Amino acid sequence: MNEKSMNELQKKLGYSFNDAALLKTALTHSSYANENKKSGAVSNERLEFLGDSVLGMTVASIIFNGEPDMTEGRMTKLRSELVCEKSLASLAESLSLGEHLMLGHGEEKTGGRKRPSILADMVEAILGAMYLDGGLEPVKRLVSEHLEPRADPAALENTDYKTSLQEFVQEKSGRTLSYHITDESGPDHLKTYSVEVRLNGVSFGIGTGRSKKEAEQEAARAALAEISR
Repeated sequence: MNEKSMNELQKKLGYSFNDAALLKTALTHSSYANENKKSGAVSNERLEFLGDSVLGMTVASIIFNGEPDMTEGRMTKLRSELVCEKSLASLAESLSLGEHLMLGHGEEKTGGRKRPSILADMVEAILGAMYLDGGLEPVKRLVSEHLEPRADPAALENTDYKTSLQEFVQEKSGRTLSYHITDESGPDHLKTYSVEVRLNGVSFGIGTGRSKKEAEQEAARAALAEISR
């Protein structure tokens, strides 16, 4: 990554790194690191692990302080909405962060630069790098400016996509929904699950998430989106 690209990225993030090597590592996908071991390339997986926790704590603090009357259950739902793969990938797309990502040739050819899971992981890695470089304050600024506005507390009642999908299916008799795990990837502390929801055995929607429940919700969301077309 050249200096111009690094400077452009830091402007997008609204933060200048004291240790530019941290940012470079945050942008290094495992596929690139594996192809460039001799040059000392290190993947962003450890920073992603840290960033995941930093993000969860930051979002929880913002919700807790900004929504004093919100119940614990609703706070949990809102936090899940903000830190889910779709939300983080959307943030990455809005700031065009993917163009700065370093990918291996295989991932590049198969569209990895636009893959939501890869973009979401990169955002978490960047937040981990920002935390190590400047503490919680720059992380909080970025989250408050680019992630928090995506929250819609009034819409929380509609975030249970599985229930909404089940209610739609039950409108006609003889229709049955089932959820199936189609893939598991990543180390134990950073598992990503892919789930397919089937209607009478036929694929109806596919979703991914950091937990089986999140993946099922994403699959149900995809199915509802297809229905509404």
